[in-house]
Amino acid sequence: MPDIDAAGVLQFPVLVGDIGGTNARFAILPSRDAPAIEFPTVATADYPDIDIALERAILARTDVKPRSAVLAIAAPVTGDEIRLTNCPWTVRPRVMIARLGFAEVVILNDFEAQALAVVATGSGHLEKIGGGAADPEASRVVLGPGTGLGVAGLVRAGEVWVPVPGEGGHVDMGPRTARDFEVFPHIERIEGRISGEQMLCGRGLVNLYRAVAIADGKPSEFTSPAGITAAALAKSDPVAEEALDIFVTCLGRLAGDLALIFMSRGGVYLTGGIAQKIVPALRNPRFRAAFEDKAPHSGLMRNLPVFVMTHPLAALAGLGAFARTPQTFHIRTTGRHWRAV
Repeated sequence: MPDIDAAGVLQFPVLVGDIGGTNARFAILPSRDAPAIEFPTVATADYPDIDIALERAILARTDVKPRSAVLAIAAPVTGDEIRLTNCPWTVRPRVMIARLGFAEVVILNDFEAQALAVVATGSGHLEKIGGGAADPEASRVVLGPGTGLGVAGLVRAGEVWVPVPGEGGHVDMGPRTARDFEVFPHIERIEGRISGEQMLCGRGLVNLYRAVAIADGKPSEFTSPAGITAAALAKSDPVAEEALDIFVTCLGRLAGDLALIFMSRGGVYLTGGIAQKIVPALRNPRFRAAFEDKAPHSGLMRNLPVFVMTHPLAALAGLGAFARTPQTFHIRTTGRHWRAV
């Protein structure tokens, strides 16, 4: 049982928040059984810090005053000051308690919340991309290209689900095919490395697009992930088409690697806005081919299902499930749970 307090529960009302590099989404759970109060998405660039964003965009718009906050953030959770990886916000739970009046604050990794959502949202928000039936009791993997690349596992232990957060989006990615060896030298690196996040996120798609253009000596017309995706799906720009093909192939390779690591017979779940927008490309056989190309275990891989999660607020649903039914999950909150003095 999670170590929230002696009874294993949070104090309601509970504010839940999913804070990424570009957008932050919030809701308030007035009580354990009441429906969530949802708020418009907050652009992180519109506010200098999270406390001001909460004051102006959330708390000023409701008379419900949350006693607890459970926030999922796109960064490793370490210490009393947690700097987000892909935006200038820093989360300071002790300052938040003093300034906003919370009795307690719990900070989770953003993909811990996405892993919780796999259990919370149900099959009505899934698009299947091949494979056999998911084992409902088996381990699962969640990964999502967005502003960055998030990864988490979800394992079953007795009667509870245990999310396994990490920084799997920063693993090495390398070339495999002859075409890869032509394109990869032109991909922007971080300290000499090509990580998953340098390819499999919004800026990663732009990175790939520019690399393909340079490799072929062609102009790169588009500068945004949305523009590249739209041109690729419309088949109006060959460079964009190939960039998205490489993106999908490398996403399949990484998803397959993670499926092997977790032996995820419960499925691999692709989440986030990019995955939802490129479902037609993911249905292209190249994704499953890359996912399954894991000799000597290709036969095993053919049976593992992949799903795109289509719930628009999946992480908030996962956090809500944790707040309402903590006994369903085991989440160690030591070092990630702050209380008012």
